[in-house]
Amino acid sequence: MTAPLPTVAILAGGLATRLRPITETIPKALVPVVGRPFLAHQLELLSRQGFSRVVLCIGHLGEQIEAAFGDGGGYGIALEYSHDGKNLVGTAGALRQALPKLGSSFLTLYGDSYLEIDYGTVCAAFGACGRPALMTVIRDSLGSEPPNAWFENDAVRAYGKKNQTPEMKHIDYGLSLFQAEMFEGATDVRDLSDLQSLLAREGRLAGYEVTTPYFEIGSLRGLQALECHLKSKPHLP
Repeated sequence: MTAPLPTVAILAGGLATRLRPITETIPKALVPVVGRPFLAHQLELLSRQGFSRVVLCIGHLGEQIEAAFGDGGGYGIALEYSHDGKNLVGTAGALRQALPKLGSSFLTLYGDSYLEIDYGTVCAAFGACGRPALMTVIRDSLGSEPPNAWFENDAVRAYGKKNQTPEMKHIDYGLSLFQAEMFEGATDVRDLSDLQSLLAREGRLAGYEVTTPYFEIGSLRGLQALECHLKSKPHLP
């Protein structure tokens, strides 16, 4: 019997400064992509992959997202919200605040990522890996950013966006899975990347290599690339 897919946490609380002036009055999740809010494309992709529940970690202008998407029923998703609050808590902090809604283990995505891979296979790999966290990675030659992960023997042995080493030949793909207890035991860690670096050093971060290029709307160039990609495909509900 196939295990049910976990809840997905989407980190959608950032200021999106690289997309200004578009994001001066709307959050990144509502940026138009092929005439529709980016989050609509994200949720429909997750629904097609078989996910049924998403928790949005929202902050800057998050009330606009909640007003536009409600309970997610129009996208085949049960949608809930976790609010960052007045104080900036970082990406790890946002997930920690959302833990009561996420269950004992969950999948997390960034609010600007569009990843067309088989999520079910990644979830199965997490269930079988014997480690409390898993990061998807892609070879740096297939990405558009500098390498930041040392991936070897199905594990991420080192990870960091600032302290790169010659062994790093992969990039964080933007999809990860965690047991919730990883956040409960690291209450002083604000950013998700710092928690992942710590887990890698401790030998507790599994890795899963993918080969499908990623799309993102974190920059104007990325937004334009995703627009072109989606326009080239048949319409998917």
